[in-house]
Amino acid sequence: MKKLATLIAAAALTLGLAACTTIAPVNATSNNVGSKVGEAETMSLFRALTLKPKFLYKDFSIQTAAKNGGISKISTVDVKNKDILGIISWTTTIVTGE
Repeated sequence: MKKLATLIAAAALTLGLAACTTIAPVNATSNNVGSKVGEAETMSLFRALTLKPKFLYKDFSIQTAAKNGGISKISTVDVKNKDILGIISWTTTIVTGE
């Protein structure tokens, strides 16, 4: 019985820590791919990003990501989403350029 309880607890812990990360291209320009990379990230609980609680929400716009990387000529824009069972999620805008 103890082995079964341990197995169930281990399975629950594994599922609880399971995460999914995807990266998708959003835009590309005719500018040469530069060496600079800028990122801007926000976090949400229960995918409620639209609620924008001040302690979680941050500006993750393309403009902010470019500013964070010191980029004036944008080459590519990607968006990375990381999600842990729909409870906590992060959205990161990634900009490359010069």
